[in-house]
Amino acid sequence: MTPSPAQASEDTDDLAQLAKGGRTNTLGFVVRLIARIPFLVIATRLYGAEALGRFASALVLIEIVALVCSLGEKRGLAQRLSEGAGENRAAETNLVYDGILLALAYSAIAAAILLVFPEPMFPNGMNSRLDIWLVATIPAFAITEILLAAQAYRFDIATTVRARAVVEPWTISIGAGAFFFIPATRESGLALAYIASIYAGLLTALWPFVRTYGLPRGWHPRPGAMARMSSRAFPLVGADAIERGTRLLDIFILGLFAPPTAVGIYYAAQQIASLPQKLKTSFEPILSPVITKNLRIGNMEAIAAQVRQVGFWIIAVQLGIALVLGVPGEAVMGLWGPDYVAGTAALAFLLAAEVAASMAVVSESVLVYIARKRNLAISVGIIALQAVLTITFIELAASFELGRGYQAAGAAGALLVALAVSSLVKALLLKHLLKAPVSNWRWALVYAAAPAVVVGYGFTFLPEWIELVFGVPAILATYGFVIWRRGFGEEDKVLFRKQVTPEE
Repeated sequence: MTPSPAQASEDTDDLAQLAKGGRTNTLGFVVRLIARIPFLVIATRLYGAEALGRFASALVLIEIVALVCSLGEKRGLAQRLSEGAGENRAAETNLVYDGILLALAYSAIAAAILLVFPEPMFPNGMNSRLDIWLVATIPAFAITEILLAAQAYRFDIATTVRARAVVEPWTISIGAGAFFFIPATRESGLALAYIASIYAGLLTALWPFVRTYGLPRGWHPRPGAMARMSSRAFPLVGADAIERGTRLLDIFILGLFAPPTAVGIYYAAQQIASLPQKLKTSFEPILSPVITKNLRIGNMEAIAAQVRQVGFWIIAVQLGIALVLGVPGEAVMGLWGPDYVAGTAALAFLLAAEVAASMAVVSESVLVYIARKRNLAISVGIIALQAVLTITFIELAASFELGRGYQAAGAAGALLVALAVSSLVKALLLKHLLKAPVSNWRWALVYAAAPAVVVGYGFTFLPEWIELVFGVPAILATYGFVIWRRGFGEEDKVLFRKQVTPEE
């Protein structure tokens, strides 16, 4: 069916909003990359792999619990606000405060339970008694997720970039360095720096939220409505927790089956590889309002087109990042110290996993609205597959006495297989439901990656400083030139233009 002129105009506006959010998130990724480096240098060089491993193991449960307490509002809030699109601004504000109050209640309960039973947080022990106060970040993390989702509904992605890509990483970097040189806080420096960063991010999100939505007017807690919200949020919570859990389960299992040093090496590799994942998931807030609007009017073809478009943007950028960080992998891991070079294979697998996961994340951004239970069932199956593969690969490495690096690589390899299966299954389901193709794959990705790998491999024969200073830009330039010429059509190049449609 040929779209009407009004519908075509709306689709163009949607593309403009997605492109604007994409540009902002790409800039945020670059800023986050720059800001993350000081923390990794401080954590690996000053605190060491063992302390970093214990800290990483503790964060697994903290982040999962905080995500559950946010009640899936990262995507669910857009739908709730979209369904109330005819209501006034005061009603929208009150809907957001309903979510905040409910998240606070769940967070308080969760934090109290972990204070009483902290053992699951620390499978390898604690660096300091002050580490227990990591539970204080649960309510702050959950509320920040809701505030940023509310801003994203108004197409304000700059606040997310400021909070997640600037304030949080720089606060944890500065805090980790400062606390290390204070004798009383040296052992607990990583935990205290993390706490400070989460609350700094909360304050950064709170100010623009209050300016945008204001304070509640005529609002009061509604137990019945909140109970319904909790019930409705369950599939979203499950999907969010499992999606995030796939990135944390490997650390948790490593903490149970491997020494803290192996966990520390893996965590350092994961922090580098997770940067593309942050880029990918940061598209979700800007994609959710566009999807919910088209669902409301039944425009399934537009949703499929948006999935294909955003999916290609994400995989194209992620593949470039993976090549830049993965080809000179030994030099990149060597920045954190000689012990961390053993994590090079883990880094390569993790970067490949993020590329493989791109289709799953974009597909899930639609499935959580039109097939919540099936999406959740698939996610449960994927995380179970990952758990089995992770334990199997780690135990195989240990039985052959292959060392810490191979154990870390085994966990990363399990993640790669699980996420590839997830992308395939979820894309097929979404294609069936929308009755339209949704794949983000284009052969131009191969044409661009091949010469970039050849160029990067040539630089590996040179000293490491040359490999990093000159090799990384050469890889990026080669890939970028080919993907721009062979892979990007006019509709793709919108991502890099501020003027999306020509002026009349």
